Amino acid sequence: MEKIDLRRRHLLAGTAGAAALVASGVRVSAQEAGAGPLPEYVEFKDADALIIHSNNTIETKRDVFGVQPITSEHQLYVRNNVTPPDESIVADRDAWEVSIEGVANPGSVTVGDLKRMGVETVAMVLQCSGNGRAFFEHETSGTQWQTGAAGCVMWTGVPLRTVVENMGGVVDGAQFVTGTGGEEIPEGLNASDVIVERSVPLDALDNILLAWDMNGEPISLAHGGPLRMIVPGFTGVNNVKYIKRVAMTEVETDALIQRQRYRLVPLGESGSPEYPSVWQMEVKSWITGPLEAAASGMHQITGLAFGGINAVDSVEVSLDDGETWEAAEFVGPDLGRYAWRPFVLAKDLAPGSYRIVSRATDSEGNQQPEAPEPNQSGYNHNGWRAPGVDVTIS
Repeated sequence: MEKIDLRRRHLLAGTAGAAALVASGVRVSAQEAGAGPLPEYVEFKDADALIIHSNNTIETKRDVFGVQPITSEHQLYVRNNVTPPDESIVADRDAWEVSIEGVANPGSVTVGDLKRMGVETVAMVLQCSGNGRAFFEHETSGTQWQTGAAGCVMWTGVPLRTVVENMGGVVDGAQFVTGTGGEEIPEGLNASDVIVERSVPLDALDNILLAWDMNGEPISLAHGGPLRMIVPGFTGVNNVKYIKRVAMTEVETDALIQRQRYRLVPLGESGSPEYPSVWQMEVKSWITGPLEAAASGMHQITGLAFGGINAVDSVEVSLDDGETWEAAEFVGPDLGRYAWRPFVLAKDLAPGSYRIVSRATDSEGNQQPEAPEPNQSGYNHNGWRAPGVDVTIS
């Protein structure tokens, strides 16, 4: 396959940080490359660890990840499709109600009720569907995420399967689990055009959590508190925040966010139900260090890898842009099928220029491709070549 030199595609002015990103072929605006004030609802976060794209799109800087098995909430990316609800919804968390429909005995339950039904914890990669959008060859609208619209976090809550069993089981004919968020719809707007409501296949039900804690603390408003529907292995948009309704349905929701948006649409086409929905994540990895110039000698080349809907099985690193590969080692604990694994390759680097890339393989034998099939909106980028880093050793 002919190599694509992404470094020649974009010439951008700006800070040294922006220049470094240009060297890797990433589209970055001056606003995205610089720091900005954090919105009030996320002012608790570490601003130095983040890139502020907008009030609702905030990215983790690549050099922050290191080999952390779990991402701190203070450094975790933020993506909201609409403005978050008022802070008052987390004032009395246990009183928050969620409607359960499409079961034999439908009804509403509070978070307090859910906590008495059962509890499980899952470590999971939370990744925006558009993470890596900046690496596609074609021009895409939307936030030009690089590698930082992702994190690995611990969710604690009650399994949805337990809730459904307590309410008599799934009704006949159901094919999907449909979750509806609790954001307020401004007056004068068509609710179906704005509402955050997503449907996922019913076979995901056994793994779904209705979660109230993240990393051992109550989920903040920024990340969907007081209750969030967690769908392990699925992209972020399917993990509905402020979950207000969960229904087992015969058909997918007709909401715009499902009907037209978050679809894998061929270039030049518009979204519609005929195209695949952005649901399950695929195997992926990227380098977290070194990222810039360094002195010669022994280096620990680090990165992160995950399998998406499957467990990650192995990862390789190349110092010559994919010409040759070496097996890297996972470090730290294995937190389960849906978590990422930090990896490391120890190398004695002589003076010179290196293009460092990584390539992961999941438990089913699926290997990270050199470049993914393009789609109109730039979803699900998992190619190994474009996110590579150029390092000069002196």
